[in-house]
Amino acid sequence: MIIPIASDHAGFEAKEIVKRILDKQGITTIDYGTSSSESVDYPDFATYVAQAVNNGEHDMGILICGTGQGMCITANKYPKIRAALVWNEEMARISREHNKANILCLPGRYLNEDELRSIMTTWLQSEFEGGRHQRRINKIDIPKKD
Repeated sequence: MIIPIASDHAGFEAKEIVKRILDKQGITTIDYGTSSSESVDYPDFATYVAQAVNNGEHDMGILICGTGQGMCITANKYPKIRAALVWNEEMARISREHNKANILCLPGRYLNEDELRSIMTTWLQSEFEGGRHQRRINKIDIPKKD
C-alpha cells in the first residue's frame, strides 16, 4: 500500500511521526511536503494529496495541519474526496465505516505519538459498512455529467 501524505508547517512534526508509524507497518508514503516547520500555506499542500486521490492514483491519503480543519476544507473541494477531520480512535473508525473517508485529516498540534498511532491503526483497519451508509454516500457524491 502507498499513501500520499502532506502537511503545513504546523503539522510537520506530526507528519514525520505518522510516516515512521506507517513505515513500521510496512506502508510506503509519498511525502508531498512541507519539509520543515517554516511557515507555508496549507492549501498548496492539501491540493497535492487531494488531487492524487481524486484522480485515482491512490485510494487514500493523509493531511496534517495545526487543527486539521484547513486541510480538510481544502481537500473536500474535490468531487471524489471525502476527507474527515479525526482527533481520536472512535472518529477514525466511524469516518471509514460510515462515511467511507478516503483522506484522513489530523490536528497535528493536538495529538501525541500514541494518539497518532492509535488513530492510524484504526483508520487503516476500518472498512466501509455499506448498507444505509452507501445510500447516504450516494447523496453526497456529485453525479457524473453526460
